[in-house]
Amino acid sequence: MNSFFRLKGGEMLELLRGKRLAFVGDSLNRNMWESLVCILRNSVKDKSRVFEASGRQEFQSEGSYSFVFKDYNCSIEFFRSPFLVQEWEMDDINGSKKETLRLDVIGRSSDKYKNADFLVFNTGHWWTHEKTSKGKGYYQEGSHIYDELNVSEAFRKALTTWARWVDANVNPMKTLVFFRGYSASHFRGGRWNSGGQCDNENEPIKNETYLWKYPSKMRVLESVTKGMKTTVFYLNITRMTDYRKDAHPSIYRKQNLNEEERRSPLRYQDCSHWCLPGVPDTWNELIYAHILIRHKQKQKQQRQKEKKKICLRCMTKD
Repeated sequence: MNSFFRLKGGEMLELLRGKRLAFVGDSLNRNMWESLVCILRNSVKDKSRVFEASGRQEFQSEGSYSFVFKDYNCSIEFFRSPFLVQEWEMDDINGSKKETLRLDVIGRSSDKYKNADFLVFNTGHWWTHEKTSKGKGYYQEGSHIYDELNVSEAFRKALTTWARWVDANVNPMKTLVFFRGYSASHFRGGRWNSGGQCDNENEPIKNETYLWKYPSKMRVLESVTKGMKTTVFYLNITRMTDYRKDAHPSIYRKQNLNEEERRSPLRYQDCSHWCLPGVPDTWNELIYAHILIRHKQKQKQQRQKEKKKICLRCMTKD
């Protein structure tokens, strides 16, 4: 990337002065949020002027978080919404609760972030889990639960709901909207829940023939965003992440292991998320570049307006 756009924390905070930047999505977007909070906080001299709005110290559980940069009157926020649409519960025949995914209803936190100045959305990894990939008795629209629905079609329906919500609720004159693409995983010998591993990887992939094909779900995303009234900047980071099989936490995914995890540390590896500092820092450089370009465009427009005013005054005097 051109060094002109190298992310400088202090300069980005100036661009964010008086504004809100919100990440909305799954834990990979939380990974990106953590990256940006760390970068920006590191550029602030008085760290006591940077704090989580509710005073929390732990950020791995469900919910939303907001880091406030007091001297800049800005916040960097995260809202958990792994599907962007609503996870739902309804009464089953035997009196138990049945979990479904409402493809036609936007996520519950939407009213809290719709007025942010910058929105960074993502979804993808949760659509590969067994319940979503099989699609049997899980997807719901209105009161109808599909006996079976192809996951790609369900993904399209969910993104269409998201797109319609953005067009109806987000002010494009105020808010810059991003969608971060699919981030590659590197499990070998299994999946995330079946002993997949990535430990002892210490170099990136260097031969392109070992890279995955472009995800079909991201083609769905491209198709949906093309039909939107709102401009959405697609951060296509799939290929760049696919090279980095060496950059995951693997067996170092967390400090406090339970008894089973201690007995078999190699069985419980994180090959989806990224070490920090690391790969998500680059994603945030892309965000910074877009914000900086927009800022410079506004400055240019303002100069042109002022120049036009001066010309009009000169003509009036003549």
